[in-house]
Amino acid sequence: MEINNNKKYPEGHFLGLWMGIGVAIFSGLGISLSVATNNYGLIGVGPAIGMAFGLSIGQAIENKYKKENKIRPLTEEEKKRRKIAVMAGLAMLILGVIAFSLMLFL
Repeated sequence: MEINNNKKYPEGHFLGLWMGIGVAIFSGLGISLSVATNNYGLIGVGPAIGMAFGLSIGQAIENKYKKENKIRPLTEEEKKRRKIAVMAGLAMLILGVIAFSLMLFL
């Protein structure tokens, strides 16, 4: 297996990667904490901590690679895909809020 040390990564690559890893790792912490304290409102604590850790680690790696000139700007196609992903996420959030509201008030 050959390692390519000259590979350039798109801007924001490591932020997304490490935020996902952080949320995946720390989600178990939130579930454990909520079960241990019998307070199920604490389930969101784990993903929030994971997001913070992932963001800090991802940004540190991103800055390191930027200094080494291994981060490239996003192409137009990547910008378009990110915009579509954000719109889809917002649509799902709005649908979730509407569904929750309907279940709560009906």
